[in-house]
Amino acid sequence: MTTAFPRLTLFGVATAAMLMAACSSNAEMRQEAKMDIVEVAQEGGQFSTLVAAVGAAGLAETLKSPGPFTVFAPTDEAFAKLPAGTVETLLKPENKDQLVAILTYHVVPGEMKAGEVVAASQLQTAQGSALDVVTSGGDVMVGKSKVIATDIDASNGVIHVIDTVLLPPEA
Repeated sequence: MTTAFPRLTLFGVATAAMLMAACSSNAEMRQEAKMDIVEVAQEGGQFSTLVAAVGAAGLAETLKSPGPFTVFAPTDEAFAKLPAGTVETLLKPENKDQLVAILTYHVVPGEMKAGEVVAASQLQTAQGSALDVVTSGGDVMVGKSKVIATDIDASNGVIHVIDTVLLPPEA
């Protein structure tokens, strides 16, 4: 009996060590997920135009709230595809309503991971218009934009990266 006890203890110590390592890893993941959507975008390095637009539209506090939200985030390269001067024009205070409409067309209330997006044919955006989802040849398109990265977790939702700025039907 005394020999079983040390084995149990060693097993217990080894198990505890593995659990602590796993918890440490999960804690790091939870720590990263404590950043909200705006903070994740700021840290991403490829969304500076989006972050500036969210600020100019007065939507930062909304996207920092508990949500949850699904954001189809255009990269800086996506914004660069717009006609020259478009971003600068949209960032002007007198164009705030149009900017809000465009940005909220990139947001779906609730958290939708990539699998849920692919399973949908349309998504209802925060702007009010529907956004078509089409899967073809391994590519996923939301509206006229290709999804290029998925499931970037934030504390209040998820970000999917897109290659083109989405324009709502009314914009």
